[in-house]
Parts: sequence; C-alpha cells; structure tokens
Amino acid sequence: MANASGKRIANQNESSVKTLRIGMILPTIISLVLRFLFRRSSLPPSKGSLAIYVVTFFPAFFLSNYLVKIGTPRRDPTTGTLISYGEDLGQSGVTEWCFDILYITWACQIGSGVFGEWFWWLYMVIPLYAILKLWISVISPMFFRRGSSESPETTAADKEAPASKRQEKLRKRQEKGDPRVRAQSGRK
Repeated sequence: MANASGKRIANQNESSVKTLRIGMILPTIISLVLRFLFRRSSLPPSKGSLAIYVVTFFPAFFLSNYLVKIGTPRRDPTTGTLISYGEDLGQSGVTEWCFDILYITWACQIGSGVFGEWFWWLYMVIPLYAILKLWISVISPMFFRRGSSESPETTAADKEAPASKRQEKLRKRQEKGDPRVRAQSGRK
C-alpha cells in the first residue's frame, strides 16, 4: 500500500504522455481536414498561415517533449517493476501552465482550420495571462503595499492564529474550560 500513490501517479502520467503524443499530431490533421471541408479556398495555406503555425508549433513541441520527458515512468526492463513514476503531471504550477499552453495551441490550430487565420488571436491569452500573473504576484505588491496600513495588533493576531481546524477546536474548548484540554496542555 505504501507504493499505491506512486502507481496511481505512474498510471496517470502514462495516460497524459499518450495524450501529449497524440496531441502533437492530431490537431494538425484535424485542421487540414476541416480546412479542406469548410475552407477550400484557403488551400494551400498562405505563407502567413504557415509562418504562424511554425512559430507556435516549436514552443508546443518543446513543452510536449519536456512534459513527456519528466512524466514518463521508468520501469525495470526485465521484471517490469516500477522504478520511478516520474514527476506528477497533474500538479499545479508550471506543469499546469505547460498543459494550458499546449491546449490553447491545439485549439488555435483546429480553430484556424474552421474559422480562419483570425482565430490565432486566441493565442494572445497566453501573454495576457502571464502579464496578469506578473502584476498580481510581483508588481502590485511591490508598489501597493497593504502591510504598512495595518495595525500591529492585527498582524500579531494573524500570526497567532491556529494552523488547523483541530487546533481551533482545541483552543475553543480551552476557552470554555474543558478539563481534557487543560490536561493536554499540561503534558507539553
């Protein structure tokens, strides 16, 4: 049972790696088929369309290979036992952002096949989101500090706040005078 979470992560990573490998080929094929069905006049694609596709393909290719590399579980070739489950591809943060960029790229590829080259404007969501995150986490706190207007009592009270629900319950019991809590606090 101790290795159950590792096996679960390995299975999820294997599924994600398959999706990534299919995702690098399938949107291009779907885009060409949809372009053929709905926009025959745009065949062959213009130089501008090809340039946009190539410029966005390389970051997607890099991110896909990066995620495959860190997420592929390693197994012993002779016995098939799990050696390393790889990094958890379901974690939040940079891994999640890599998947977001890939999904937006794939959506733009397919959407441009159906609706036209203007659909690539959706790709602007990526730098706009990066600017928003930069503003929220770096620029805004640097220039608009709220900590200087707070009183020392509120910051001291915030620091003394219990870290968990259990500690909060114990503190409330202690305030009520529960003898069990007094006995516990005496043992520490």
